Amino acid sequence: MIDVVAIDGGTSSTDKSRPSGSRRARRVRMTGAERREQLLDIGRTLFAEKGFEGTSVEEIAAKAGVSKPVVYEHFGGKEGLYAVVVDREMRQLLDMVTGALTAGHPRELLEQAAFALLDYIEMYTDGFRILVRDSPVAQSTGTFASLISDIATQVEDILGLEFKARGFDPKLAPLYAQALVGMVALTGQWWVDARRPKKAEVAAHLVNLAWHGLGSLEAKPRLIGHRKS
Repeated sequence: MIDVVAIDGGTSSTDKSRPSGSRRARRVRMTGAERREQLLDIGRTLFAEKGFEGTSVEEIAAKAGVSKPVVYEHFGGKEGLYAVVVDREMRQLLDMVTGALTAGHPRELLEQAAFALLDYIEMYTDGFRILVRDSPVAQSTGTFASLISDIATQVEDILGLEFKARGFDPKLAPLYAQALVGMVALTGQWWVDARRPKKAEVAAHLVNLAWHGLGSLEAKPRLIGHRKS
């Protein structure tokens, strides 16, 4: 499938005042796959800025330079476009977090999880804003809460081993995993707008609270892993 993006003409087809050779017609075409990606990019930006309800098919089509039926042809409507955008962002975040969890030491594991989420927020700010909104569209992959639960599942296996080694009940690992990952996620929702302190400092304070508890907080929390920024 080939879509016409734009026609740039110096005069209209009915303008007889200038020779036809002086008219400039430029057609830029997109394949179906290219058009789909363009609509996804535009939709992602608008959903992040205005939310699902505040974004219209008309606006998406206008910014893409196409008619409304083109949007319907690719996604069946605004809901379909939104669903694909959310699914992509959830997969991106999950891949970044689970891919970062490589350390054997539990404290560095916490650092890696905190950095992974903060990295995602910094690199994919629009995507994060979309994820943390209340979605009116049912997703096959669930909601942001279910995504956090998926990430926590990756953490609980490692916590379970650590609990067992320290003589704690490993059955409590899922509870602690949800608490730790949820704490980082909620802090991320605040940091996406605040952006202060710097990312490394936020990660250090998150790990400080999680690792030491309120009763043993370090006055100047430090990072022990290789990530310092």
